Parts: sequence; C-alpha cells; structure tokens
Amino acid sequence: MEHEALIRLAAFLGLFALFALLEALYPRRRRVQGRAARWGTNLAIILLGSATTRAMAVFLPLLAVGAALDAGAHGWGLLNLLGGALWLRVLVAVLLLDFAIWLQHLLFHKVPLLWRLHRVHHADRDIDVTTALRFHPVEIAASMLIKIGVVYLIGAPALGVVLFEILLNGSAMFNHANMRLPLGLDRVLRLFLVTPDMHRVHHSVRPDEFNSNYGFALSLWDRLFGTYRDQPRMGHEAMTIGLEWQDERPARLGWALLLPFRRP
Repeated sequence: MEHEALIRLAAFLGLFALFALLEALYPRRRRVQGRAARWGTNLAIILLGSATTRAMAVFLPLLAVGAALDAGAHGWGLLNLLGGALWLRVLVAVLLLDFAIWLQHLLFHKVPLLWRLHRVHHADRDIDVTTALRFHPVEIAASMLIKIGVVYLIGAPALGVVLFEILLNGSAMFNHANMRLPLGLDRVLRLFLVTPDMHRVHHSVRPDEFNSNYGFALSLWDRLFGTYRDQPRMGHEAMTIGLEWQDERPARLGWALLLPFRRP
C-alpha cells in the first residue's frame, strides 16, 4: 500500500512520544533501575528488531502487507473466499489477528524453546513504553513468519493488516507505559482494552501472575479463555517486575541478546 511505512512510522513516533510524556508526568511506579542504561539497551534492541524486519524483506518476497495483497490477488484465505463488504472484512481481520497474537503470546510462554526467546522481554526490571518493543531479534523474525502465515490463512485485506499493525504497536506502548490512570477509567477501559494496570500483572516475577493477561489490544481473549487476572497480589507499587535476574544484567545489551542461548 502507498505510504504504508510512513504512516506506521508517524503513528509509532507520535504515540511513543505521547506515552513517554505521560509516564514522566503521571508515573505509576518508582523505577528500580536508572533510565539511561535501560533505555539505551531497550532502544538498541528495538533498532535491531527493525533491522531484522528489513533484512527479512530482502530475503522474503512478501511480508505481512505484501502477503495480504498476494492473498487478495489470488483469492486465498477465509475472508477472500467468503467475500463481503471491505469494512466488514477489515473488522473481522483485525479481530482474528488480535486473537492470533494472543495465542502466539500464550505459546511463547508455554513452549520452552520459545520462552527462552521471550524471556528477553520479561527480564526488564522496570516496565515502560520502551519495554513494549523489547523483543529479541530472533523472536521478531519468528513472529513475522507466524503473522505472514496467519494473513494468508484468513485472507486479511491489506488495509486490515496496516490498521492492525498500528493498533498492535499503539496498544503495546499504551499498556506497557508506566503511567497512572484514574481507577474508575481503568475499570471501564479494561472491559474492552488491555490497560497498563492489567498488563503490568503479566510482568510480575511471580509465575502465577506472568502466566496471565496475555492480550495486547483486546482484553476479550483473556476473559474468554480464563487467563484474566485482575490485580497483582502485592499491589502495583510493591510488586516485583522481571524474572530471576534482579540485578543490573537485564539493562545490559550484550547480556540481553545472549540470554536465549544461556543454559537454564
């Protein structure tokens, strides 16, 4: 689609700046690590993930949007077979893609090899807007391959894929942001969307808590499949974020990139 990359970049930068500002003005938790080292590492991992996606575009003929255009041209996938108005196919595609991301997230917790990759995201000892995109480059590559397969399977329209990508990145930055929402607003929003307080539970050091609240955009799937948890046991201010490495190592770039390859 024309200008697709520019639209996504503008949305990303605008939302990143907005949530970073709200974190600074209305923080939910005190940081346990200095921002400079963490942000340096997290932003470097984000740039490596972006470079990985660009490299995949060189070696693969199609990424997610290209796959949607290709599926549409050949009439492949569920939505292309069923037909219907474009707006309806876009809406259904966004819902199905969000469910696919929820299921993928669940599998990255349950399958030991995938969890080794996903630990890089969870090892961050603070949770803020940079944590939203702190994923190991190998996990980025695996996620893109899964997404391409899902796009072909459901026959998602290209517009639906672009809108979903913007929704996914925006909602991830929103629900990872270390910002304080009024409790009444949080209760209403989480009926439909994953809020920062809801997702923060997922970053708890406690296994019974980080194995819950897998959603990125919609809270529907966790409620539907029984993985929803309302609040952390210790409360949001007192809970411990991260995994077993409660020291300075998770804020180091080399350590984070090598984490999936270390012995348990």
